[in-house]
Amino acid sequence: MGGSVENDFFRVGECDGQKIIDGEQVPLVLTPAATSAECGGGGGEALAAALRARREWVEEKVVANSGVLLRGFGVLDAADFDAVVDALGWPDIRYVGPAPRTHVHGRVWTANEGPLDEFIYYHHEMVLIKEFPGKVILFCEVPPPEGGETPFVPSFRVTERVLEEFPDMVEELDEKGLRYTFTALSKNDTKSMRGRGWEDAFATSDKAEAEKRARALGMEVEWLPDGGVKTILGPRKLTRVFPGRRGRRMWFNTMVGMHGKELSSATAADGAEIPAAFVRRCGEIIEEESIQFRWEKGDVLILDNLATLHGRRPSLPPRRVLVATCK
Repeated sequence: MGGSVENDFFRVGECDGQKIIDGEQVPLVLTPAATSAECGGGGGEALAAALRARREWVEEKVVANSGVLLRGFGVLDAADFDAVVDALGWPDIRYVGPAPRTHVHGRVWTANEGPLDEFIYYHHEMVLIKEFPGKVILFCEVPPPEGGETPFVPSFRVTERVLEEFPDMVEELDEKGLRYTFTALSKNDTKSMRGRGWEDAFATSDKAEAEKRARALGMEVEWLPDGGVKTILGPRKLTRVFPGRRGRRMWFNTMVGMHGKELSSATAADGAEIPAAFVRRCGEIIEEESIQFRWEKGDVLILDNLATLHGRRPSLPPRRVLVATCK
């Protein structure tokens, strides 16, 4: 099949909001080939079979285009989506983070269950954990009537632009590293987009075991009088370069999302404060580089988590987007 985009099952389509970056369509939109008997009416099962037969090709496209949107294949529900995830062949990786989530089926979970009227800020999934996903796969089961897009950002573009404006600051923070703190409750609070309790996050109610698991993930903990916990992570790099991605320097951090917040902080690893004006400008650049499209029922979006930050726009209900995270 080689490097060709179109084949007997897939055709290249378009979606609102997509961009051409370094000659590549972002995201690459794949739709059913109109004359393909293989995909006609087959829904998620036919898509899963096609992906299983083309695993290497699909991975090439995800890496080359940073994201692939599969649209129009009739993926109906969590079971269909789970079959699609399994067909891609990437090993599962358990989510660790502050977002409240619920297991749905197989490798499928709800995406962040925090209030729909709140914006979930751009992030690489599990960016602060030692082992993070290579791919994040999202499925739209119920598209929202308004809003609720999942904007994503080619991470290298952020680094390029911030380097143009603040070269010394970028190199200084990359050399020092970043230190993050985050405070979590004991139990889940679905009224907050960062309301996952530490018992759920560490899959234990035993503090000693939670500390052991936290250390394995690369974090230290401080127990709080109210039963909550403060997690401390660092030093972490500001940018990273990953194999197979054209030597691009990714903005692989969550500085903007955690800096100066009520439950979190981001400083230089030596404790020095990061200038608020610098953080604010970085946030503006991230937003300016964002890409988004309107969800349609059955959409499956595969993001290269090493190359893209993603978030969630505020939404009117109902909205149901499911997720799987893969190595």
